[in-house]
Amino acid sequence: MQFLFDRIEKPSPPGAKAATVGVLLAVYSVACFWVFSTSVQNWEKVWNYRVAFLNGWLTTIGISAVALVLSTLFGVAAALARRSTFLPIKYTAVFYVETVRGLPLLFLIIFGFYGIAPMFGWNDRLPVGILILSLFSGAYIAEVIRAGIESVGRSQWDSARAIGLTPAQTYRFVIFPQVLRQTLPPLAGQFASLIKDSSLLSIIGISELTFVAQQVNSATYSTFETYLPLGVCYLVLTLPVSLWTKSLEKKVGYES
Repeated sequence: MQFLFDRIEKPSPPGAKAATVGVLLAVYSVACFWVFSTSVQNWEKVWNYRVAFLNGWLTTIGISAVALVLSTLFGVAAALARRSTFLPIKYTAVFYVETVRGLPLLFLIIFGFYGIAPMFGWNDRLPVGILILSLFSGAYIAEVIRAGIESVGRSQWDSARAIGLTPAQTYRFVIFPQVLRQTLPPLAGQFASLIKDSSLLSIIGISELTFVAQQVNSATYSTFETYLPLGVCYLVLTLPVSLWTKSLEKKVGYES
């Protein structure tokens, strides 16, 4: 069996990666051409709704951008609150994180919009949906950040205290730079999941990309031709997040 591991560990010959990518692209191109050529009429029906798709895609981008910022703020706040020595703050954060992580997003959207929001006279679907999505993702981000903070050795905290840094300065100059290196990969995955999870907001009638696709499918009865562009549009949003994170990993010196 050792020869198998020897083969795996040997570096790839020059140009092997480019050749592999070229072959895969060729195969994908042929497959896409075949798919498009076998259902021209249905593609024409879906093409008539291109403006609706564009508007839904832009709405998804807006929702995701705002939710990314809010969920990060919620996550950092909850992670720090869970480390607080003031018990009401600590256990409130624990309750928030554990409750949200234990419930499906679909339930939280329905319960939040139809149950909690009306109690405050808040019936605007878009901001309610963004807030629910941000709170859901923030609970997972909180755990990622908390794990990153706790991975920092105790000597780092003691050294920062010894040179006279305040707690805020310790987090800013000592802890968070190390946490960033450790948490970039899982955070990238969570950000990509947030973009995809925004599709569930269609359940409360927000006209984002998935909601538009459902409407187009109902109007054209072209399920495959409707949902293939849907997948491509989400891929266009999630791939840049992964690539951006890869570049950040190199800048901060992340070691896998």
